[in-house]
Parts: sequence; C-alpha cells; structure tokens
Amino acid sequence: MRKYWRFYWPLALTGVAMVLAVQFQNGALARYPNAVTELAVFALASSTFGFLNAGLNFAPQLSNVFARSPHGKRLSHGFVAVWSLVLTIPLAMIATTPGGAAGVALAYGIDAPLTERVIEYLLYMLPLLFITGQRMFYTGLLVQAQLTGWVTALNAVFLAAAVIALVTGFAIGLEPVLTVVGAQTIAGVLHWGLTALVYRTRYRWPVTLEHETLRVAELLRFFLPMTATGVMFAISRPVLYAFVSRMPDGIASIAALRVAFDFSTMFQQAANQFRHFFVTFGLDDIETKRRFMALVGAGLTAIMLGITLTPLSLWILGGLLGIQGQVLDHATEVLLVMCLMPVVIIARNYFHGTLMVKRRTGSMAIGGVMRVLAIAVLAQAAFAAGWLDHVVAAVILLLGFVAETVVVLVGHTRLKTRAV
Repeated sequence: MRKYWRFYWPLALTGVAMVLAVQFQNGALARYPNAVTELAVFALASSTFGFLNAGLNFAPQLSNVFARSPHGKRLSHGFVAVWSLVLTIPLAMIATTPGGAAGVALAYGIDAPLTERVIEYLLYMLPLLFITGQRMFYTGLLVQAQLTGWVTALNAVFLAAAVIALVTGFAIGLEPVLTVVGAQTIAGVLHWGLTALVYRTRYRWPVTLEHETLRVAELLRFFLPMTATGVMFAISRPVLYAFVSRMPDGIASIAALRVAFDFSTMFQQAANQFRHFFVTFGLDDIETKRRFMALVGAGLTAIMLGITLTPLSLWILGGLLGIQGQVLDHATEVLLVMCLMPVVIIARNYFHGTLMVKRRTGSMAIGGVMRVLAIAVLAQAAFAAGWLDHVVAAVILLLGFVAETVVVLVGHTRLKTRAV
C-alpha cells in the first residue's frame, strides 16, 4: 500500500492543482463589475468548450498504454495531434458562424448580448484544444514511467503561471475574456514545453518494448469509447444549465453551480487519478487496491465535509475567491450535495480502470450516455414539476453519475463472467 500511496499522492495533488486554476479564474471574474453575469457567461462558454475538450480527457491513458515503443509513441502522438485538430473544427464553426451563435442561444435560452459574450470567449479558446492534447499526451508518458513527482511539480508551475497571468491581467485592466483565457493559454503553453522537456531528459523506455506493430485501428477501438465517456461528462453540465437558465433566477443559479461544481471538482479530480492506477499497476493484489481506494474515498469525503460544514467554506468562497451575495449562499448549499461525489467517482473509476486494462471500453461509452440521459430526464421532470433549483440540480448531477456507475458495474460483471 505504501507503493500505491507514493504513486498516487502526486497525481492527487496534480488534480487539485489543475482545478485550483479554475478557482482562481472564478475569483478573478468575481472581482469584475457585473460579477454574476461574468461568472455565468464563463460557465456557459467553458461548458460549451468543455464538450469538445473532453474528447482529450483520456489522452494520458492512451499514451500510458500504447506509447511503450518508439513506433507506438510516434503513432499515438500523431493520433492525438490530429484528433486535437479535428475537435477544433466544430468549435471554430460554433465560434465563427451565425448558425453556431444561434445554436448557443437556443441551447441555453439566452439573449443576444449574452450569446455574443459566450461566442467571444469561444473564439479566444480555439488554440487551447491543440495545446491541451499535447500537454495530456506527455503527462501520460511521465505517469507511465512513474515520474509522478514531476507531474505534480509541473502542474504547480502551471497553477503559478495561471495565477500570475490572472492577477496581471486584472491589475492592468484587461477585459475579462482576455484575462481568463489569456491566463489559460500562457499557462498551457508553458506546461506543454516543460512536460516535453522532462520527457526528453528523464523518460526511459520500458524494459520490454510493446506495441511495435501498433495500428491506427487499434487506437480507435481503445480511444473512441473512452472519448465518448469524456464527452458525455462534458455534456452533463450544459444539459443542467439548459434547464436552470430558464428559471426566474437562472443566471445567479448557474453562477452558483459553476462555483460549487468547480470547487468540488478538486476532489473529483483526485478521485479520477485512479484511472492511471490500474493501467500502471495491473489487476493483481486487487484486495489491497480496493482497500486503498476505499481509504482515499473516505478521506476525500471527510475533507469535503470538514470544509462545507464549517466556516471554511465561507472563507474560501467568500473571502479568498470573492464570491458574494446570493451566489455565495447557493454555492455553499450545492457543496453539501457534492460531498457525496468523490465516493461515486471512485466506485465508477474502479470499474473504468479494470475495463481499460482489459481493453473493453465499450461499457464506458454506454455508461456516459446513460448518465446524460438520466440527467436530462430528471431535469426535465423537475423543471416541469416546478421543483428545479440549484440544490435539485446538484442532486440530479449526482444521480446521473450513479446511473453511469451501475452501467459500468454491469459491464465489469459480464467481463468477469466471460473470463470464468
């Protein structure tokens, strides 16, 4: 278990560091005039962007699994680069065409001025997909080589660069979009360059080279179902926002959900690192791995509850990030619901990890679709009944992940049955 902990804790800190950057983005926007509107616009823009960016969520797992020989590295690296550019095309169409703007307005039920602001953010975000793909690919290689300490250090650099850029942009009076997206871009390019440098100076090939005859078809069979899972994750928030935006206080509720979801994502990202766990260590010693995951889940939940049920939540959200008024009240209520999320995510990722090791990722895609369907059906029912508010929206998001976990549990069980 000590070996697992030495591997895991740098990755957990990595997940926290990456999401902390988003907290500082929220904090910067909260200090601009019309902060509620700025937070809501960024929530809608980043959710739209995230729908496509989620197609790169499993790029680290791809390089971890397949880049285990010079040929495997070249082919998988080229695959990620091309895939990043392919994902940029629909984002560019949304950001540059009248039909794209009309689709954003229709999806979220927002007026022309808000739509224009969302589109402005998306235009500036266009380069980020390619940058993210490269960062994630090299991160997977460092994890494969168990250089997780370097992964943490580099993500700390990413966070520091993002914070410095945010503070500088706000101090010199840049527009919110330039401050927030500029910070993302600067930090992303720096992280990409440093991660590639560490790979070139520290990485060593596995003793036994693998995937020396790798083909694109094999990459597609492995990656596309996982990509569907990531995309379905990214759709989850926009589906909720599409219903919440039609409520009387929809803009304030979206801003609060954005703040609370982003804060809770720090703990979810720590739970998400278990996707690397099984890919790196395999499926032996499974009972010890289960105990380790249970201990981590209990610890994450305890920390979240300790923050949410004490004045710490008000100090962090209100004092540190500058969230105020109705948004702060709603966000703290949503956080209490989200304390259940780490345990659900770890249970789901236990099954994700075993399915990835066995390269049977189809159930992951089906689970992602089921999550979005569950969220859409429950949100529609709550909206029609007049029950939908920020707390109910958070419960619906949680239930969507429970539905996904049930699906991958069934897939995992079937796989074990076939093996027997």
